[in-house]
Amino acid sequence: MGLGAKLDAQQLDRFDTYMNMLLDWRERFNLTAISDPQEVALKHFADSLSLVPYIGGVQSAVDVGTGAGFPGLPLKIAVPELEITLLDAVNKRVGFLNAVIEALELTGIRAVHIRAEDAARTAEHREAYDLAVSRAVAALPVLAEYALPLVRPGGKFIAMKGPDVREEERSAQAAVLALGGGNSSVISVEIPRAGIVRSLIIISKLSHTAPRFPRKASQIAKRPIV
Repeated sequence: MGLGAKLDAQQLDRFDTYMNMLLDWRERFNLTAISDPQEVALKHFADSLSLVPYIGGVQSAVDVGTGAGFPGLPLKIAVPELEITLLDAVNKRVGFLNAVIEALELTGIRAVHIRAEDAARTAEHREAYDLAVSRAVAALPVLAEYALPLVRPGGKFIAMKGPDVREEERSAQAAVLALGGGNSSVISVEIPRAGIVRSLIIISKLSHTAPRFPRKASQIAKRPIV
């Protein structure tokens, strides 16, 4: 699959099993609109693995709004030593993820049925991770408020976005600073043979997030920090 991830036979077998389960369960659990195995490999697996070159030194990660497990589950397969928590608000998806984790015999990974803003208000999850990642479809100021409270100072948040993100990055600067974040950088990644140009917005976490964040989901969506 490339993109900095060298996979052995066991890892390739695990991706194959994951794909088969995803295609088998996808309609019942509303997991993905993609039904072609080649497209799954490129648009889900290879896309997720585009993060691998940028997570060196990370021991623990949280995937915010993981859905069918992207990017967190492919990262776990490719980087087995990475401790990963998958967060999703839809219990059926979490059930699917747990079934995949069991079938692949993975350790050091868990799927948790909880909203990100609720997780960040628990001692178990708040500022507990070296890295937060998200491929969720939301504006960056919104994603930042969900993700940065989960990251410890010294860690980072990587948001996976489309090709044109400069204005979105600028619009999130106030939110990032308010949440304890610092400088951000944008890295452009092309997914081979997929026709996808991905922007990775990498945001450093410099200081503790103020206790008032994150707010309730309705407030985050309706009144993003500006």
